[in-house]
Amino acid sequence: MTGKSFVLTVSQSKRLIAKGVAALPEVRQAMEEGMVAVGRGTTNAYVVEELLGRSINKAAYVSGRTLPTGMEDPLPAKSMAEVVLRKGQLVEGLSAGEAARQMGPGDVFIKGANALNYRAKIAGILMGHSTGGTIGSAIGPVVAGRVHLIVPVGMEKEVPFDIPEASRILASVGGQAESLMPVFGRIITELEAVRILFPVEAVPIGCGGILGAEGSVRLYVYGEEGAVENAARFIEALYSEPPFAAWVE
Repeated sequence: MTGKSFVLTVSQSKRLIAKGVAALPEVRQAMEEGMVAVGRGTTNAYVVEELLGRSINKAAYVSGRTLPTGMEDPLPAKSMAEVVLRKGQLVEGLSAGEAARQMGPGDVFIKGANALNYRAKIAGILMGHSTGGTIGSAIGPVVAGRVHLIVPVGMEKEVPFDIPEASRILASVGGQAESLMPVFGRIITELEAVRILFPVEAVPIGCGGILGAEGSVRLYVYGEEGAVENAARFIEALYSEPPFAAWVE
């Protein structure tokens, strides 16, 4: 047995997670036999590319976004339509929320998150719209229809506080703040992505950095030597992934 550590920037992590999501057995089956809906979001933009097998303008597949205070929003004002696939083919004119109401067991709904309690397997989604946005319109049909809810989210979103308790505080105190919805779905981080793609284990051993490594995660991947080497070649190929800002037109 052997192991190796890797540092992945935010965009490299998003690409890794997207590849893991696309390789999930339930996603592959739904791509062949059922429906897959992908809500907007930065990580989900990478998921869309992996599902479609081609590049998109990822900056146009963003909904809410977190920017440095005072920065003028550089992203396109016009968003790309949400991607809904039926048996691997694009369905035109159908939003992810509308698609959720047509889904049933075996279908897949994919939505990113803003916060993560990894050990508890709980994600948190910020909602600034009074109707709850995509997750607000979709969560009822997804749960009632026993649809697979996949939550791609990087370890950078880990928060050292209980998400349901934070949600309760926001709801009870109010003021000028978003709402926070706790979500229980199949969470796919960098760790799960590596395990899906290779017969290895992965643990986080550090986060953060400077000079472009802000928000990065340091992974330790371990297992049988051949599997680790295969995973290493795959992960190292991700180092060419440009920062998300490089896609802003």
